[in-house]
Amino acid sequence: MLETSQVYRGHFLDVRRDRVALPDGGSAHREYIRHPGAVMVVPLLDDGRLLLERQYRYPMGRVMLEFPAGKLDAGEDPLACGQRELTEETGYSAAEWAYAGVLHNAIAYSDEGIHIYFARGLTRGEQKLDAGEFLELVTHTAAELDQFAARGELTDAKTLIGLLWLQRWQQGAWPLHWQTAA
Repeated sequence: MLETSQVYRGHFLDVRRDRVALPDGGSAHREYIRHPGAVMVVPLLDDGRLLLERQYRYPMGRVMLEFPAGKLDAGEDPLACGQRELTEETGYSAAEWAYAGVLHNAIAYSDEGIHIYFARGLTRGEQKLDAGEFLELVTHTAAELDQFAARGELTDAKTLIGLLWLQRWQQGAWPLHWQTAA
């Protein structure tokens, strides 16, 4: 990097414009978003269904179907974030958790990493939604989600990756190592 400048700093987005050296000796500008990271939870109900949210997403101009997720607070452990977000958004807590991995959904213009956790042994509690947060809880089977994706109705990248990981785990191809909740 030859020089960097901050174009915009908001509540959680930090937009940068850097001038970088190229392999051929030239230079170019790169614009990107610095993001604190996030956690997504794939909640597995005892009957095999999955707990999801339907939420209006302003940039998309429509309601989206997605797994619960939220932004990491500064210095926050990803598992603690997942536990907090699951409880706040859905009212559920989980007896067991498994870390699947991290996904980078927009590598051309953002450094955001979304940690993927699976949660099972769910117990219903009370939602604690943030001010201005409105969502509807719904349940679907993995097969239903697969059909929504095939029809182009499920387009949220993190939820599609969560579905893929679930299917690969169920097939025995991608292991999950479960631990009891702290």
